[in-house]
Amino acid sequence: MALYDVFNGDADGLCALLQLHLAEPRESVLVTGVKRDIALLDRVEAGAGDEVRVLDLSLDKNRAALERLLAAGVRVRYFDHHFPGEIPDHPGLEAHIDTAPDRGTSLLVDAALDGAHRAWAVVGTFGDNFDAAARQAAAPLGFDAPTLERLRELGIYLNYNGYGARVADLHVDPAQLFERLRPYADPRAFIAADPVFAQLRDGYADDMAHAEALRPEVDETAGRVFVLPDAPWARRVSGVFANARAQAAPERAHALLTRLPEGGFLVSVRAPLARPDGADALCRQFPSGGGRKAAAGINHLAEDDYPRFVEAFLSTFRG
Repeated sequence: MALYDVFNGDADGLCALLQLHLAEPRESVLVTGVKRDIALLDRVEAGAGDEVRVLDLSLDKNRAALERLLAAGVRVRYFDHHFPGEIPDHPGLEAHIDTAPDRGTSLLVDAALDGAHRAWAVVGTFGDNFDAAARQAAAPLGFDAPTLERLRELGIYLNYNGYGARVADLHVDPAQLFERLRPYADPRAFIAADPVFAQLRDGYADDMAHAEALRPEVDETAGRVFVLPDAPWARRVSGVFANARAQAAPERAHALLTRLPEGGFLVSVRAPLARPDGADALCRQFPSGGGRKAAAGINHLAEDDYPRFVEAFLSTFRG
């Protein structure tokens, strides 16, 4: 029997999978990519008796591949918090799907494991910009404020590493990053021992310095729109910069549009933290768009669609 782990290459996907591996150490085939590369089940050629675990990937975007695997006799465990559409009713599918706006995949795995590796769930939840939920989950662990801040930083850096148009844009391939995380039951030990933490910290600081110099193209009470250049630093920083802007102005929505080499934009949207709803519905109005209520994106927005996007963005978050 083969085991396949198919996971989003961001903090939430990494930390969700890490909890499962710590609870039940097994060798598996890793299938992942950049954060926006979400149609990953297409790459899995599993057969009867095999098992596939899917973490932090929209069921709706992987529906055809999921149905193919189930029909072939593959057992699938599915953990996710994005818009799923209709969830198949199949004896081979074990679905843990919850689209609550402050409940990421790391917390869904944490619940399934009865909190066995809660510290990593906290890291993944911080990485997904659910700070209040992360702090609530961490409360029983008794961490002091400096320790909690270090876990928050780790979550941000892991999330930052997932952004890019291609794996070559990233500091570390997400599959390799998972293997670096895998030996550590305690994220504090990873922070202290593995040089990847410093590599991501320094890269984040450098890229954010570029981003902080940007001025919004649209600046209204409802929200702000930033346009980033076609550059690797911009593709890496787009999501975490959007999260930082959202934390700084919780009553406003934010959209970051990063120019792509082939033309058009990669889009990251954050609903106001005070009203975390509407980002997914907005992005699904455009081809290649999707996500969750609080945060969503569009993999390729055509240049000609920029005015329509801005109008839809402001309309979604006004009032």
